[in-house]
Amino acid sequence: MKIFPHSVQEIADILGCSFAGAPTIQATGINEIHRLAPGDITFTDVPKYYRKALESPASIILINQEIDPPPGKALIFTPFPFRDFNRLLEYFQPTTLPTFPSVPAQAQGVTFGQNVVIGENTYIEVGCHIGHNVVIGPNCYIGRDTYIYPNVTIGPYTYIGSHVVIQSGCVIGGEAFYYKRTPGGSERLLSKGRVVIGDHVEIGANTTIDRGVTSDTYIGDHTKIDNLVQIGHDTLIGRNCQIAAQVGIAGACTLEDGVVLWGQVGIPSGIRIGPNATVLAKSGVLTSLEGGKVYFGLIAKEVKKAWREIASMGRLPRLLRTLDPAPDNGHSHNELPYSS
Repeated sequence: MKIFPHSVQEIADILGCSFAGAPTIQATGINEIHRLAPGDITFTDVPKYYRKALESPASIILINQEIDPPPGKALIFTPFPFRDFNRLLEYFQPTTLPTFPSVPAQAQGVTFGQNVVIGENTYIEVGCHIGHNVVIGPNCYIGRDTYIYPNVTIGPYTYIGSHVVIQSGCVIGGEAFYYKRTPGGSERLLSKGRVVIGDHVEIGANTTIDRGVTSDTYIGDHTKIDNLVQIGHDTLIGRNCQIAAQVGIAGACTLEDGVVLWGQVGIPSGIRIGPNATVLAKSGVLTSLEGGKVYFGLIAKEVKKAWREIASMGRLPRLLRTLDPAPDNGHSHNELPYSS
């Protein structure tokens, strides 16, 4: 999330906190730990993640321990870094309850179904078809010749390219599933990022794509997504990918160009899958995968290795008979007492 340049002194004043480091250090963005660049503000409130934050590209770090800042960085001291990070997000991008202006039955070059509502500062190019009961939030862009089926919800700040198809029941730009557990319950990290969808993308019915927390959730050109797929916040999906039904992808993952995921593949947060990799159905991807290979398994691994392991399981009973000596009761040493 980009912001106008603010000095660390100005950021500390907004929060009412003290800081350490050169007061002229400038902030030009706000991002959580997965998407940092020089000039960004981030936060850390768990000791085991201090080092990751302090060694990151971020220029300003909200932290709950008074320590010396690394060279070239500034630290803002607060007992509640998570909460104050949310305060900054809301300060620079206030949440507004949008009022949806009426949409005429026909607009130049765009066709609308019934009960369509569109937020302020949203622009729709010519050749688009917007189905019945579609809700489009404020500050969105939809490229030409895009077809949105009935009952689709598109959140604020969503960018959709040209020649895109979004089938019924999709929610594009929902809030990220990102919480901090506290003794009193769970606090949500506010979502202020976007969903960016490239050209010639197709998205199946009832698929959900969460907006970025502070950056973009990105779907590359010509990628095809089936029904009932979940894509988490800040995940980057490349060009020409194919994602089958009931795949679940957590936040901050990267799928490079040409990745294929068969049905019900599950991917936890922070995973990278290399270009042109294929993951077969019902696989669980627990580590990053190299490109150009086919993977399978509850813990996904290269498919030939996985099939060999599955085949070897069928030979285990016979192998055990040869390795386990039978008791001395008249049976053969190569035969178990209850073998048929």
